[in-house]
Amino acid sequence: MIFTVYVLYSNDHDKHYTGYTNNLELRLKSHNEFGKGWTSKYRPWRLIFSKEFETKKAAMGYEAWLKTGVGRDFIKSIKIDSK
Repeated sequence: MIFTVYVLYSNDHDKHYTGYTNNLELRLKSHNEFGKGWTSKYRPWRLIFSKEFETKKAAMGYEAWLKTGVGRDFIKSIKIDSK
């Protein structure tokens, strides 16, 4: 099974969201269409980054790194490039 770490960006609200999944297409649909919770308030979301991993543990580790100071700086550089 492949796990994908992804970063979403909401242009309308200048917010980003980082997560991981084993079904990226369904997860994006959930964030943009039928999901409830925090991400539903900032729709629409667009995918600005994704990276695949062979294990859940590796994906979770990379997601955790993206949520550190260095990882957040990396995400900011993606947002700038993708605007």
